[in-house]
Amino acid sequence: MNSTRVILVDDHALVRAGIRALIGMIDSIEVVAEAGDGSEALRQIEKSSPDVVLLDITMPGMSGFEVLKQISARFPEVRVIVLTMHEAREYAIQALRAGAAGFISKSAAAAELKQAIETVMQGKTYVSAETAQRTLASQTDEPQALLQKLTARQKQILVMIAEGQSTKQIAGNLNISVKTVETHRAQLTERLNIHEVAGLVRFAIRSGLVKVVVAIVQVLISGLICEANLRQMS
Repeated sequence: MNSTRVILVDDHALVRAGIRALIGMIDSIEVVAEAGDGSEALRQIEKSSPDVVLLDITMPGMSGFEVLKQISARFPEVRVIVLTMHEAREYAIQALRAGAAGFISKSAAAAELKQAIETVMQGKTYVSAETAQRTLASQTDEPQALLQKLTARQKQILVMIAEGQSTKQIAGNLNISVKTVETHRAQLTERLNIHEVAGLVRFAIRSGLVKVVVAIVQVLISGLICEANLRQMS
């Protein structure tokens, strides 16, 4: 049986040495190359033709997420496992959306590392149990619990967005700059993990921040604007 060929990508030599030692305890898996940054990782993948890449997220220069996107585009047959200290669900979701086949912690034991590699080699996705539990818990958060993540100003701007006010209108009504509104909006969408107006409106309804009638009007207006824009483009 052929060994699974692995490339280690991490900007810390000691970390790579530790992971290599772990893999050395696993039969049928071998490290064929290492890289300390994204550019070197892409060169090594092209040169060594690995089955799996163990990739760190935080690296100088090209970020792990950018490397992941390039691997997915240029080497779609290569399975990527993000191996990182960042266990927050946001990192896991972003990694999987960018094309990762797995997501585990650097503190994982050899047995879990072996399981992750074997799982992705079967064409499946592997996420560590701890990360999966965090993600599941976050998905069941009640609207009121999510609201606690927002500042008073962010809640105020969320209400105005749900009421259909533009960024310029919000800035004028609150007597703050457009840039400040955009900053608050970016922060609240990131904290809620909701990036579309319709989604923000639905959340505002569920949390009781706005009345349903007002929200429905906003959704209808947004739909009409989109339709008008599409007609102008056609």
